[in-house]
Amino acid sequence: MVAIVATAVVLVGGATAAAAVAMAGGFAFAAGAAASPSATHSPAPAPSPTPHTAEQQLLMEAEDRNACVVSFAGDDVTSAPMLQPIGVLYAGLPIPAREGAVFAGWYTTPEDAAALAIPGRVNGSELVACTDHQVTLNAAWVTPEANAAENARIPILMYHQFTTNPAGEAGWLKGNYAYIADFDAHMNHIATTGFYLPTWDELSAFIDGRLYLPKHSVIVTDDDADQTWFDLAAPVVDKYKVLATSFMITAWRQDAAPNPYVLRRSHTHDMHRAGDNGKGRIVNLAPAEIAADMQTSAAILGVKEVMAYPFGHFNDTAKEGLRQAGFEMARTIEPGYVTIGTDKLALPTVRINYGMGLDALVNLIG
Repeated sequence: MVAIVATAVVLVGGATAAAAVAMAGGFAFAAGAAASPSATHSPAPAPSPTPHTAEQQLLMEAEDRNACVVSFAGDDVTSAPMLQPIGVLYAGLPIPAREGAVFAGWYTTPEDAAALAIPGRVNGSELVACTDHQVTLNAAWVTPEANAAENARIPILMYHQFTTNPAGEAGWLKGNYAYIADFDAHMNHIATTGFYLPTWDELSAFIDGRLYLPKHSVIVTDDDADQTWFDLAAPVVDKYKVLATSFMITAWRQDAAPNPYVLRRSHTHDMHRAGDNGKGRIVNLAPAEIAADMQTSAAILGVKEVMAYPFGHFNDTAKEGLRQAGFEMARTIEPGYVTIGTDKLALPTVRINYGMGLDALVNLIG
């Protein structure tokens, strides 16, 4: 806890002097005080100021009082404390490395870390909260053998559009429309049965074998950022506090995230159109052209990290374009689950179609 120090009053020879208070970034720390010498007494030497801790220094430098210093504890943990704004998703939590061990996440207590308790595991799917502007997260580790034995298969759910009509929508795209009551049941199941919600950087580290993910993990995504996503589905995500990724075609729309639990990621800028051979433009363009489109999309969204292939079309040229643009991962429409060693530029998915109720979801993800 960082103490806020009040102005001190010192009495010397009947004289009263107020000590100065050093202020920085809205947080105050005592700077020390010295009384004026009298005619008959020598002044007492001023005490040396107490050095600030790293946590105190971060708070002093904070421009926003709505800040939390996040510290990290555990065996072989050397990660420096970091400043995070309260009330937004945790961002950029470190994934430390340790010889002969696999990092198993950050936890609210040492006991949760020892037990690998999913409810106590903290990541970028949760809003920052702390007491007295400070929180400590505790590291857990497992052996490489235990990580392999977990044999986690991570589903990336893929939704598209949504409808309030129990009978679904007419037309050849009917399968794309999830009935909103089914979606509500899906999100409620994920939120209430102990699923862990990995972030994309965690998924990348998991694929590399650097991070342990429990079997009971799931990632929720939506393609196209259709208006029905904003009007119907996003409020459900917010209600259940389930992290979800919306893959947005930035030439079509650039809406802000509808709530704190929605991540905006790229569905390309303007490649969600058919190319010369009837397939998506991303498999018709040269790598440099693909990279330019993706750079435009990334500049609008403010992030790269992961994208979704339009129509699910991709090839080696598309992958090279993404590499040139600085994208690490890409989600396909190929069915399957992410495991250790999965191709990061060909992530499989679990497609959710119209008519898939709760039982269907449970059969797919547990």
